[in-house]
Amino acid sequence: MIPLPEDLYKRRHFGTPESVKLIIVNYVVLAVAIEVFAMCTKINWFFWVILGGLALYNYYSIRRNREEYERNHIISYAICIAGMILMFVIFRLKATPC
Repeated sequence: MIPLPEDLYKRRHFGTPESVKLIIVNYVVLAVAIEVFAMCTKINWFFWVILGGLALYNYYSIRRNREEYERNHIISYAICIAGMILMFVIFRLKATPC
């Protein structure tokens, strides 16, 4: 039988970083909001309310965890925003008249 290292149970896992959670929440909320409120040729006003709420959530989340956001986290967040814009454009190409 192979012996286990002594420090195996002493290792700490600090969980998923807040920046990764923020990016995942952004994509999920935006994808659902686009599918539900923006797939008609005319975008529903509630979509903009959800987008505003998401912006406020991002602001407070980044402000609360400011010490975590280093250069690489800021670059990945900027890429996330660009990806969300691209996702909106791609989803809206399939918009139908309702």
